[in-house]
Amino acid sequence: MTLAINKLGDPVLRCRAAETEHNEKELARVIADMAKTLKKAKGLGLAAPQVGILKRLFIYDLGDGVEVMINPVIIEASEETCEDTEGCLSIPGFEVTVKRAVEVTVEAEDAAGSKKTVEAEGLMARMFQHEIDHLDGVLIIDRTSDEERRAVMKALLREDTR
Repeated sequence: MTLAINKLGDPVLRCRAAETEHNEKELARVIADMAKTLKKAKGLGLAAPQVGILKRLFIYDLGDGVEVMINPVIIEASEETCEDTEGCLSIPGFEVTVKRAVEVTVEAEDAAGSKKTVEAEGLMARMFQHEIDHLDGVLIIDRTSDEERRAVMKALLREDTR
């Protein structure tokens, strides 16, 4: 089943997610539901807190099928950074400029509980940092300029008053 994606203002998006336990049945169901939700939303990645599950896991699909990262940790990040625009399924319709490391190395577990290390650069590195931010209660508006953050908040307030 597809899950509702929490939007900016929902307190769950500001909470730090707890470590994920490997309960095979429950975890498989959550991953399947998140995959359906990601596909329907046409996003690149989806973190569990975005669908109200305070567990340290995210899924992503950069065109090669859905991959799972459970209890991910960035163990290395390049000093070289790059500014680029990012959108977020929890803040639909907005893109802001975010500065991120160009390359990261992430340790995580797969759905079966096996450890894996992924070296990522470019879009994948940016997406990993974005999704791990969600697991820590951090949103793209926290990583952009005050001016862009104010513009997003002002636009959202206008939408709410319509």
